Amino acid sequence: MVIPKNISEVSTGWLSEALDAEVSAIDVVQIGQGVGLMGDIYKVGVTCADGSADKGVPKSVVVKLPSSFEENRTQGVALGMFEAEVKFYSELAGECPVGLPEVYYTDIKHGEADFVIVMEDLSDMALVSQFEGMNAEQAMAAVKVLASIHAIWWQQTDRDALSWIPTMTGPRIEFVDAILPPMLPKFTEGFTKYLPEGGIEIFSKFVGHYLPLMKVMAERSPWTLAHQDFRVENLLFGSDRVVVIDWQGIGLGPGAYDLAYVLGGSMDTELRRANETALLEAYHGQLVADGVNDYSYNQLKEDYAHAHLLGGLATSMITGGGMDLSNERGLQLISTMASRHAAAALDHDGLARLADIL
Repeated sequence: MVIPKNISEVSTGWLSEALDAEVSAIDVVQIGQGVGLMGDIYKVGVTCADGSADKGVPKSVVVKLPSSFEENRTQGVALGMFEAEVKFYSELAGECPVGLPEVYYTDIKHGEADFVIVMEDLSDMALVSQFEGMNAEQAMAAVKVLASIHAIWWQQTDRDALSWIPTMTGPRIEFVDAILPPMLPKFTEGFTKYLPEGGIEIFSKFVGHYLPLMKVMAERSPWTLAHQDFRVENLLFGSDRVVVIDWQGIGLGPGAYDLAYVLGGSMDTELRRANETALLEAYHGQLVADGVNDYSYNQLKEDYAHAHLLGGLATSMITGGGMDLSNERGLQLISTMASRHAAAALDHDGLARLADIL
């Protein structure tokens, strides 16, 4: 099958082949427009010819294609993000019985931006905005499914089947570490007023040390397959399941990275503080229930505290330091994320930790 260059090439004939059914009509609506997307996402209503419905063909699917923005496409190829998501769904998703959408078809042209993913339409599930943040019940469901996903590949990252996944101490983190220092002046100018006391100090001390800080945790903590963008806008909540999407940034490293990232940036700060201990206990308890017996709760707490000096601060700076500050919606979103992540790092003695390590 030819990989569609854009949504106009997703025809009834093409979708018939992808779904192995006779599709007679489609209805296309773009969804998921927002800040920093690496792909264009569409909901496609599916009408089948007589008899196809008996084969269990869904009434609608989601089609994901490369971003329309050339800069995003170039970055996605350079960082291997498109290929990672397609390979994750085609090669590894079968090992994971929880937290994933059903995927009907995937394909990619190696080394290029051309890819397509056809997956389950989850529009009946609840999507929570990053600005609004998770409530306590949603956060509890999120950390439990995260633990179950981490448990599947816990201490198994040396398997040949995972050898293509970048480590969280490799070139991708080196790249991010290198681009952060030039962004600090613009980030400081645009976001200092939104940060808690000590916030700009922790960002300033963090800059230039992302890779060394990552290596500290990577050297002492068990590794698993980490999502690396496990935040609320990549989660969908149903009455009996949580589904995790956007697997483009996966890496091999400590799972506490994901845990700190989602709780630090995807919850109101006061709500996180009030529920943090219960959420950490739930994550650890689920790991144990799923067979992880070599990771103490005390080590988790230490890793979690350290991890607040990692992805949340880096993501806030990359998005904030490179954005148009006249974009009010984007400014509101990034200022909220930056404030929350700074507060979480400070709550866990981030300045003292930086002083001890650097």
